Amino acid sequence: MAAKFVNVGYGNLVAVSRIVSVASPDAAPIKRMVQDARDAGCLIDVSCGKKTRSVIVTDSRHVIISSLEPEALEMLLNQED
Repeated sequence: MAAKFVNVGYGNLVAVSRIVSVASPDAAPIKRMVQDARDAGCLIDVSCGKKTRSVIVTDSRHVIISSLEPEALEMLLNQED
């Protein structure tokens, strides 16, 4: 069975099976999580300099920041093949 990937912006792909959650970056705990991931070297920035609109947490504890809205990512994650 082939792995399914989702486009998280600007041609960057993430394996759907590795995604734990998608959150908005506005809440203080999410901001702390992003900063902690940056300090630990586990932050992946795929926003290409645009405003961060969603934060993706993976099962490997990597944190991915994207310029796509969480709702847009939800639609992409829920699409059937």
